[in-house]
Amino acid sequence: MTARILVVDDVIQNVKLLEAKLVSEYFDVLTAMNGEDALAVIEKEHPDIVLLDVMMPGMDGFEVCRRIKGNPKTSHIPVVMVTALDQPKDRVAGLEAGADDFLTKPIIDLPLFARVRSLVRMKVLMDELRLRESTIQNFNIDSMSNPSQSVSIENARVLLIEDYARVADRIVNYMEGLASVQIDNVASGEITAANLDDYDLFIISLNLQNIEGLRLCSQLRSNENTRRIPILVLVDEGNISQLVKAMELGVTDYISRPIDKNELLARSRSQFRQKRYADRLRQNTQKSIELAMTDAVTGLYNRHFLATHLDNIMLNRSTKPIEVSLLMMDLDKFKLVNDEYGHAAGDEVLHEFARRISRDIRNIDLAARFGGEEFVIVMPETNLEYARFVAERLRKSIADEPFKLSISTVPIQVTVSIGVAVTGKENTTSSELLISADKALYKAKENGRNQICSL
Repeated sequence: MTARILVVDDVIQNVKLLEAKLVSEYFDVLTAMNGEDALAVIEKEHPDIVLLDVMMPGMDGFEVCRRIKGNPKTSHIPVVMVTALDQPKDRVAGLEAGADDFLTKPIIDLPLFARVRSLVRMKVLMDELRLRESTIQNFNIDSMSNPSQSVSIENARVLLIEDYARVADRIVNYMEGLASVQIDNVASGEITAANLDDYDLFIISLNLQNIEGLRLCSQLRSNENTRRIPILVLVDEGNISQLVKAMELGVTDYISRPIDKNELLARSRSQFRQKRYADRLRQNTQKSIELAMTDAVTGLYNRHFLATHLDNIMLNRSTKPIEVSLLMMDLDKFKLVNDEYGHAAGDEVLHEFARRISRDIRNIDLAARFGGEEFVIVMPETNLEYARFVAERLRKSIADEPFKLSISTVPIQVTVSIGVAVTGKENTTSSELLISADKALYKAKENGRNQICSL
């Protein structure tokens, strides 16, 4: 996953070195030599991540970070402090200024790339949540969420997975007054704590005796109920390979041993705030959508929401060019279902169809009922090849498993035709994309149905 990264440093050699490293990993790099220029670039270019030097003349990195995080329009952009300062108090100062991480010079490539990719994944999901909230506001509906409003982290709950009792007790004491901490020593080789989705943070030691800490991270990330809960891992100083693997598995933060109390508290507060803010966006978006923007039969977004959401994506392409793919789907000969079994049975088929396609798309994709038996899936940052791959997977999931009806003991066969369209790098409008997908769908119907076509 690529990203646009802003490198800020007053030493040109440092800028060029970081730029070369990032470009070699196919990142798009912007640069600035001081704090004022950095803020101007952020305002104009909307980077995905800021790599920010601390020691700069005039406005130092801490002040730049505070301004980025204090502006509602930029507060969601991840900031990584890059500096020669290596004391815990320096890291704490950066974290308290709002930084998402703190890297010490000289920068080691693998941890840098792993951290950047981890933050990009997080920002993509946050951008999607913010985009959906923006869509809601365009409908003149109060989303009940103000990004600049402070997020409460009261009554935070932490699950600490650590089998060394002295370390576990020390962490519990450190966290007193900030969060309630439950300890699981995973003596059985697995997590025994109940109701894992109730926690605000998992703190996991990567040096457990009875099970690999990385394996636990992987299990939590693959579980639907826990994949959105932040994970902070405890890693030995200098164990780069373990740290990089943790980031690749989706760990959101780390702290090196020996554990500094203030750094632990600062990183925990940051994770609590990010989770509570993301939770608030999801909850408010869901509440508003349920009121006015979903289809009553399928539970998917309706056509009005789809149109506004697609317009927002196209508008964003003017500042961040991306490929957007669109799948237009139509249930084959659906009128026969209504004629033979009745409209109630037809609604059952539509509901099950919506469930299957929702199950098989990504979190950043959006599924909507376009009208009647037509459905649309919007897929940001997706090329034609991958869109056709997803379309084929969806086609098979419909055709390979007959649909059960409450009024019949015999399931019925249902198939779907799919048209695929993609924006590419051109200035395609939302209307043009929908028209292209519709033409591709018509071609699929003409060619015999139950297939995929793209123009």
